[in-house]
Amino acid sequence: MADAQPVLQVEQLVKEFGDGVVTRVLHGIDLQLQRGELVALIGPSGSGKSTLLNLIGLLDRPTSGRVILQGKDTRGLDDRALTQLRGETLGFVFQFHHLLPAFTAQENVMLPAYARAGQPSAAMRERAAEMLRAVGLAAKITTRITDLSGGQQQRVAIARALAHDPPLVLADEPTGNLDTASADEVFELMRRCNAERGTTFLVVTHDPRIAARCARVIEIVDGRIAR
Repeated sequence: MADAQPVLQVEQLVKEFGDGVVTRVLHGIDLQLQRGELVALIGPSGSGKSTLLNLIGLLDRPTSGRVILQGKDTRGLDDRALTQLRGETLGFVFQFHHLLPAFTAQENVMLPAYARAGQPSAAMRERAAEMLRAVGLAAKITTRITDLSGGQQQRVAIARALAHDPPLVLADEPTGNLDTASADEVFELMRRCNAERGTTFLVVTHDPRIAARCARVIEIVDGRIAR
């Protein structure tokens, strides 16, 4: 059963760009995500998907409207508070995984915790190893990123996103750079994490096969929710 309080509430979200000539990219978006949902966000290029994801991810600020994460209204929070809330609440998986090639899988998974604490610890190393085992990479814990396949690298990125048990993971085209077989494996991993851990996933995708396998689909067209 879904929690009474949504993991995410977006209310009348508007985003405009430009000073002289203003372009409105998002037109009063409303949506909610409950704990444990697996939701696809689809729409044509230029529809506002990435802009919306950046606002939900607290990487940019809306022109108006509000983003509420875990019941916390993010309006008025300063950059430091936004960074703290983002680190506690959100995990990110990108099409281009942004892993550091000179580091091992374990070191990459540790990086967010390391950055917050300022120094590594045995607990961080064990947590990273635990997450890599959970995504099927027990044999690759000390392997450098450059020696992993594309699908394996994306598994490392998922392990990194989940390492601090965020209630919400934002995945931006997480299978877009993979072949069909690897894409299926990565999506199945996300679906398993969703089912077993209760993590909410919002997955931006152009792949209709991936969208069809999500429990709910939100379509955005010209900066508005179409369905």
